[in-house]
Parts: sequence; structure tokens; C-alpha cells
Amino acid sequence: MSKVKTRFAPSPTGRMHVGNLRTALYAYLIAKHAGGTFMLRIEDTDQERFMEGALDIIYRTLADAGLVHDEGPDKDGGVGPYVQSERNARGIYLKYAKQLVEQGDAYYCFCDKERLESLRTTVAGKEIAIYDKHCLHLGKEEVEKKLAAGVPHVIRINMPTEGTTTFHDEIYGDITVNNAELDDMILIKSDGYPTYNFANVVDDHLMGITHVVRGNEYLSSTPKYNRLYEAFGWEVPVYVHCPLITNEEHQKLSKRSGHSSYEDLLEQGFVKDAIVNFVALLGWSPSDNNEIMSLEELVENFDYRHMSKSPAVFDMTKLRWMNGEYIKKMDEDVFYEMALPYLKRSLGDGLDLRRIAGMVKTRIETLPDICEMVDFFRQVPEYDTAMYTHKKMKTTAETSLQVLRDVLPLLESQEDYSNDALFAMLTAYGKEKGYKTGYVMWPIRTAASGRQMTPAGATEILEIIGKEESLRRIRAAIEKLSCN
Repeated sequence: MSKVKTRFAPSPTGRMHVGNLRTALYAYLIAKHAGGTFMLRIEDTDQERFMEGALDIIYRTLADAGLVHDEGPDKDGGVGPYVQSERNARGIYLKYAKQLVEQGDAYYCFCDKERLESLRTTVAGKEIAIYDKHCLHLGKEEVEKKLAAGVPHVIRINMPTEGTTTFHDEIYGDITVNNAELDDMILIKSDGYPTYNFANVVDDHLMGITHVVRGNEYLSSTPKYNRLYEAFGWEVPVYVHCPLITNEEHQKLSKRSGHSSYEDLLEQGFVKDAIVNFVALLGWSPSDNNEIMSLEELVENFDYRHMSKSPAVFDMTKLRWMNGEYIKKMDEDVFYEMALPYLKRSLGDGLDLRRIAGMVKTRIETLPDICEMVDFFRQVPEYDTAMYTHKKMKTTAETSLQVLRDVLPLLESQEDYSNDALFAMLTAYGKEKGYKTGYVMWPIRTAASGRQMTPAGATEILEIIGKEESLRRIRAAIEKLSCN
């Protein structure tokens, strides 16, 4: 076979669904793993679904995810144009459709909407319409007369009605279908535009695509594609159909799920490298079971023969875990820039936000987790005094009150409010009293934060919020405990 060439051919209809991103990623990985070419083609023949700005989303998402195309509308590789509406304007699809008509492999159909509706029938509880080849039997003169008169029409493929058709998919193996189930699909619509099914076959051949990567919802259409390849005498590409992606309830991942698109996930605080890594594992697993991989490592390790037939579950818990791993490894300055909007939203200005970012970096899974983790720096939340009781630290509300009363004057007279100085002073107090460090620090941390879990220890919190605020919180805690 010639050099591997894959394509990603999205329709500009809105944000990029996770399933589309996976198709793009797998097409990219197959090409790059084999040292081949990855091409971008825009399939905009469905004008009703075209959405303004969607083309920019496609470019932005691919660039952001690192899926750099070698050829496309903005990178001519000699087989353009790369936008189907531009190709249609050049008459490419009509030329090939007419060739099929002349060969007897396709025909003009003049049936109106009412007649087509009358062909609808219910099979296994599902309403379908299989065209009855009515116009196949029109004489040549009658066809020419209708065309000359401008009667609205489409061009349909002439599918065999008897026997079976078998095709091979790299993931699902050999699949055989009864020809009687195959409809004479439309190739050219009444508006003169090609259907997706026809245009992508013509384009894939003319553009030299060797491997076609797409969702398994297209498996049922593949015999029709092969009929076209056969009629033209063209080589059939290698088919790689990806498994369905479902939510955790095993229903198809829909746009209503709230995390179905790449941009949804970015807005929810997931980082792009983690998203790409996670999406790569929706239907594929590496042979060594190592799950954290950069795009370069994915290129090296990706083998589409290890893809699964079973539906892939979009496991949000796993994505969160993976995102946390990427955040932990992130450069401190890069993380700070990403964390800053969340820190400012929770804390405003006036605190050492860079230091607080360093505290939370290894403790969060997504960026919005920052807000809830740090909001106590601005204001102590309402909390129950039962929090002062800690089995491991051997503290109770009563012992905590005593410690806070003891340390308040020490904190009032302390001039050096750095973490190290505060820690030295408080451990010295504990040693003098015969208390363990945790016995002293737990009440102070609880008073300063109102939280059982914090990203920093007691003295770090005191240093960040400063002397005045520390004393205010300790006094408030003493009053709270005294009232109980």
C-alpha cells in the first residue's frame, strides 16, 4: 500500500463533540505512527446545519489539541480545494455522478415528497423508507424531457437487490449484509449539492486517503460506499470504525450531557493535554497499560488493532484523576497563570496568591476545585465546634479552648509572623506544656480556617492571612468555644 494518509472531515455545525475529537485524534495518530500524512477537509454540503463561526472552532480545537494537519484549506497539498462547497462549485461531484448514470450504476429520480412518504414502512418497530426503484425504469427520452423541463430531481445509486455484500473493517472484522436491506441512496440532492455519503467517497479517492477513520454509526452505510468504489473501479480504503462513546449510564454521549464537547471540558477546568490523553483511551488501550501519555508518546504507542469493539464509557472520575496528574506535573508559572482567575474570584487581591497556588497545585483535580479549597483565606465559613475534637490529635472542644487561650497572648506579642518563626514559637510552647505538636496546631488551624481539610498547615495559614486577621480569628474561636 502507498504511504498512509488519513483525513479528518468535520462539518462546521458548532462545538467539537468528544466523539469528533476522538476521530480526529485517531486519524492523526494512525497517520503519524506510520510516518504518513494527516489531512483536514471541511464537509459543508449540508447548508441547513452550517453554523457561523464553527469553522474557527474546528481550527482552534485542532491547534489547541496539537493535532496539526499537513494538508487542508490553509495548507495546499495539491489535491484541493479542501472545502466541499468549493469542490461542488467546480462540478466535481456532478461529473462523477453523471459518469455513474452513463454506466447504469445510478439514475435520475423525479419522485416528489408525497410519493416518497407513501413508501414508508415499519420494520421491527422502526419506521424506514426504502426506495422502490420507480424512476430506474423511466425511458431515456422521458428522463431527458423531464430534465429539460426543469423537473426537480435527485441522482440515486442503483444498489443490487439480491444476494449479500461483505466488507472488512479493521476493528469489527468481516461484516455481511443482505442487499435487500440497502436503499438506493441519493448521491446528488435536488439543490445540486452532493450528499455526505457520495462526496466523502469521491473526495477520499481523489485525495489519496488510505485509511478512513469514523464512528461505528457509519458501519451500516459502508456497503453503499463500497458499491461506489466498485462502480468506479477504485481501490477500497482501510476502514477503522471507532466504538460508540456512552455516558456512565451507558447511554450515547449527547450534547445535553454538559461535557460532550472539547470546549465544555476546557470551561470546566480540564487541561488540554489531559483531555487529549483521556480521549485517546476512549476505545483504545496501550499494550503496557501505561495510561498517562503525551501526544508524542501516543503517536509512538498507538496501534489501532488494539481498539475495542465495545462502547467506551466517558468516566468523569477517571478524567478528573488524570487531570489532577497533569496539574501536579505542570510548570509552576504555567499553573499560576491558569489558577489566577480562580484565585482572584475567591480571594480578590491582597493575599500572596502565588504562594496559595503552590499550596493547592498537588491537591486539586480541576481548576474550579481551587475556589472551594481556598475561600477560607478570605473568610472563615460557619463551622461546628465538634470539629475541634480530633481522635488522632487527642483534642476536644475543651482542650482546644485552653490551647487557644494560652497561645493568644503569645501570638499578640509575636513580631516575626513568618511560618518558621510561628512554628518555632508554638512548638516551644507545646514542649513547655508537654503537648504534642498536633495537639497545639489542630485547634489553631481549625480556628484560622473553619475547615477539617486545608492545603496548608496552621502556621502557614497564619502567615498568609497576617497578624491582625489571625488574632481576630483566634479571638472569635475562643468566644465561639466559650459559648458552648
